[in-house]
Amino acid sequence: MDMKNVFSKIDELFNSYVSVLEDVCNIESPTTYKKGVDEVGEYCQNIAKKIGLKVEVFPQEISGNVVVITMNENAKGTPIAISGHMDTVHPVGSFGSPAVKIVGNKIFGPGVMDCKGGIVVGLLAMHALKECGYTDRPIMLLLQSDEENSSITSNKATINYICERAKGSVAFLNLEGYESYFKNFGCIERKGIMTYRFTIKGEEAHASFCAEKGASAIVEASRKILEIEKMKDTNGVTCNVGVISGGSVPNTVPGECTFKVDVRFNNEEQQKEVEEKFNKIASTTYLKGCTTEVELLNVRIAMPLVERNIDLINRINKVYSKYGFDALKIGKRKGGSDAAYATAYEIPCVDSLGMQGEYAHSVREEAEIDSLSDSAKKIASLIVNL
Repeated sequence: MDMKNVFSKIDELFNSYVSVLEDVCNIESPTTYKKGVDEVGEYCQNIAKKIGLKVEVFPQEISGNVVVITMNENAKGTPIAISGHMDTVHPVGSFGSPAVKIVGNKIFGPGVMDCKGGIVVGLLAMHALKECGYTDRPIMLLLQSDEENSSITSNKATINYICERAKGSVAFLNLEGYESYFKNFGCIERKGIMTYRFTIKGEEAHASFCAEKGASAIVEASRKILEIEKMKDTNGVTCNVGVISGGSVPNTVPGECTFKVDVRFNNEEQQKEVEEKFNKIASTTYLKGCTTEVELLNVRIAMPLVERNIDLINRINKVYSKYGFDALKIGKRKGGSDAAYATAYEIPCVDSLGMQGEYAHSVREEAEIDSLSDSAKKIASLIVNL
């Protein structure tokens, strides 16, 4: 395969895929909004069918449907998997109307970087390869539907399905976006995520008797939160109390308070340490009359550093060198990703190969438009050469 022709085809298709990116990001698709996520999937399916690619759907009752787009299904070469997720973070309307805006070389909107931009990178690379007659190996573009809440909505059914489909692939290239500081890094190590809920029961009383009667669940919660917030090791465990609710009216001692904790960890040992620490915090009573229950709501496993992923980066760099692309350095990220599950399935995996941008998970999310073609060329070269 003459990659110069493929790169030229990507340049030729580039403007049309900028429009695709704009369209797909204007379809707002927060994780729990199944209608929006499915509309993104249907949009991508329509593009794939026009190109002449096979489309399959793994239906879900609550989360969005997973979409699998395949090229060269019956080819004899070893398959390769590329992946991105269709869901975003913010409620519909958070970015205004229209949700997407383009200013110069920047596109702003939900998912432009994380991770609809990556999906469009994959579609563009596959389209160019199809137009240039590439038939050597099966290519799967796997579109996840509930990545942003760690697949709680589907009870992990979506990500498990994706990993099962990717089994036996020469590589799992995850098309999450990357910030400017992470340019020329390949992510092969990520923290895991746990979400805990603490529920504190106190004793209600009239506010005028707060010094002698009642037991404030909010005060008890505040003492526990201060203990939890001490866990801030940049290279180890970090905890963030991000949601809290308690009390009923100002003139009543609050009888209940709940809060949720986001925990980031590197390995199973740290995961166990957090469990022990939280159980100790829950069992410690700071205010007489209060009781506490702690519940683990969800876990996204960590992506440990493994030799097969290091080897994959080395192989990627041989391909990049061949075509004049900058080499990738080994990178670690603090956020979670579906790449952790691909790694657990023992599929060679590198993450953060999508579009360059900034401010993911905020209403300022943006991406560099030129990175769409740059990343598509890199992905196409890996598809052909790995």
